Amino acid sequence: MSASVSGRAGVEVRRGETVESLHRVSVAVVEADGRLRAHAGDADLVVFARSAVKPVQAMALVEDRAADRFGWSDRELALACASHSGEPRHVEIAESMLASLGLGEAALACGAHAPFDDAAARELVRRGEKPTRLHNNCSGKHAGMLALAAAHGWPLSGYHEQKHPVQLRMLHEVSRWSATPTDAIPVAVDGCGVSTFALPLHALALCFARLAIGARDRDGPAGRLIHAMIGHPELVGGTDRLCTALMQVALGRIFAKVGAEGVYCAGVPAGGIGIALKVEDGAKRAAEPAVIEVLRLLGLLTDGDMEQLARYARPQVLNTRGDVVGSLRARVELETAYE
Repeated sequence: MSASVSGRAGVEVRRGETVESLHRVSVAVVEADGRLRAHAGDADLVVFARSAVKPVQAMALVEDRAADRFGWSDRELALACASHSGEPRHVEIAESMLASLGLGEAALACGAHAPFDDAAARELVRRGEKPTRLHNNCSGKHAGMLALAAAHGWPLSGYHEQKHPVQLRMLHEVSRWSATPTDAIPVAVDGCGVSTFALPLHALALCFARLAIGARDRDGPAGRLIHAMIGHPELVGGTDRLCTALMQVALGRIFAKVGAEGVYCAGVPAGGIGIALKVEDGAKRAAEPAVIEVLRLLGLLTDGDMEQLARYARPQVLNTRGDVVGSLRARVELETAYE
């Protein structure tokens, strides 16, 4: 395939009605056979997938029957795909995942950080407690990796290191779903300590297109995983998170996953397409309005959907008094691609 740098996409940050800042965005919309349906910016841009690739990594849990071995339900599978907010429901499931392996929090290689959810963070402060590794947004993914190691009889210690069989298994899944040779995938260390993988934007979108096709068979590995996400969107993100809100509004039409540094991906089972988006300067604030606008332009969100997602589609800019002084607006021109 051949992609081009054309079509325009960006997110304007307006103060009043004047553009104060602009975040440039690249987008790829890909079909499951690898054809580029539409794009804006550079569809060949190589980006680290970060947490957006968690559903691909979690495929090993289903395919290798590790989830079945430890009696995990859709709730555990959803959390294995999550960048959760550290709310009590998230922490409880992560803890129970570890308990099913005979392990505790200390087995997690991710560090501790405050919950993304403000209420959960305030409650910890009120109780005089510090965040634990279970509050880490990646604790479900890490518990899943430990389950994979346990199921195969691999060492649990060092499961996060790049040469460990778990991380090599992750690389294999990313290679398979993206149709990219393993030796062509740059590997670095993610924020939570495990491997993170860099792919051209169109290859990352291909992962989600193939997952979207796989989701049509609810009993197949991809179907189980994607329907776990769709069935428990509150576990994939959390309160006031777009991943959660988008899947709740779309009612099975779309599954979505955020990644750090301005990455956002989505899959559409009925259409068999995948979407991958990167805010090129890494600004998280721009990714949400950008992905919603792309979905709208593709005819995947109704006017009613847009009303429900308005707070994410056009976030407000507030000053220190809490006054609304501006907003973010996505400007996207998708261009039909060519081969």
